[in-house]
Amino acid sequence: MRPALRILAITTMRNEAPFILEWLAYHQHIGVTDFIVFSNDCEDGTDAMLDRLDAMGVLSHVRNHSGGKKTVQWRALTKAGRHPLVQDADWVYGTDVDEFLCIHAGDGMIADLMMAAPEAQGFAIPWRMFGNAGIQVFDDAPLTEQFTKAAPEALVWPWRAVQYKSLYRQCGRYDKLGIHRPKTAQVDALADWVDGNGNALPRHLGTVVPTTAPRYGLAQINHYAIGSVESFLVKAARGKPNHTSDPIDLAYWSDRNFNTVTDTRIQRHSAAIREGIAAFKQDDVIAELHQAGVAWRKAKIDALLHSSDYFYLMARIRQMPDTPILEMSEQVSLLKQLFAIRRAITQQKRDEKYQ
Repeated sequence: MRPALRILAITTMRNEAPFILEWLAYHQHIGVTDFIVFSNDCEDGTDAMLDRLDAMGVLSHVRNHSGGKKTVQWRALTKAGRHPLVQDADWVYGTDVDEFLCIHAGDGMIADLMMAAPEAQGFAIPWRMFGNAGIQVFDDAPLTEQFTKAAPEALVWPWRAVQYKSLYRQCGRYDKLGIHRPKTAQVDALADWVDGNGNALPRHLGTVVPTTAPRYGLAQINHYAIGSVESFLVKAARGKPNHTSDPIDLAYWSDRNFNTVTDTRIQRHSAAIREGIAAFKQDDVIAELHQAGVAWRKAKIDALLHSSDYFYLMARIRQMPDTPILEMSEQVSLLKQLFAIRRAITQQKRDEKYQ
């Protein structure tokens, strides 16, 4: 039977086997009905686990590949645009496996978010960066229970910490899928979009929505971007899916390791998450593939720690304090300076084009 409302999540994965079941169990619990997952270049059995979950009817798995002119994430989004599940969806949510849509309205379900802003055609839901909480060692335990320290409610710098992901209604306004929001040339395409407080957004929406006010009244995306120090080494070795030339290094860590406040609100769903994980593991193949993924990650960590570069990366991270929160006036000043630099670069490129 077709659900009353089909809510589709689209994501890409590479070497994420230990984290798949928690992410799926949580998002199923809060109301996501369909999943398209693209995998590429997997060494830990992620692709095999996704094949099995596909055969079980949990998700649709599409094998992707790296290389070529487009990055692997953009190649996946292009393919997703032609997928039948996208055509059938009522709402679309583009996300990553380290992002958990945490809804504060009502009982924390997607339906509660929509009821809180019933006229909204789209939600630009801001990231809330969760730091490593001092955890050094990779552990096969839910991320949502391990990592409870996060950035404050009000933040504008570093700008990468205050981006967003979108949950939006399929309404014929958009030209194609995007990483942070759908792409469109229509002037009014983003009319009736709201932010994490349910406030109206500008119709010309970039990937950052600066505000010095608290931003998570209705919802946030818990972004477990770094995890434990050991898991971060694996992420650094893998690289970014959409900016393959950008390193995952100490700068990446510094921009995301916020342990300023405690936020455990997502844990009201912990029992449901654990029940969902256990239900998946009733399938012997899934249970074995999960354990194999955990074993692969532990072996990878051990190998990385026996290489000079990653040993030094680990040691330097352990020497670093938590990322401090600058005074808001200083945050705003840095953001304005960055915007000025970007405007100057854009103008220079335009001048060079027409010379």
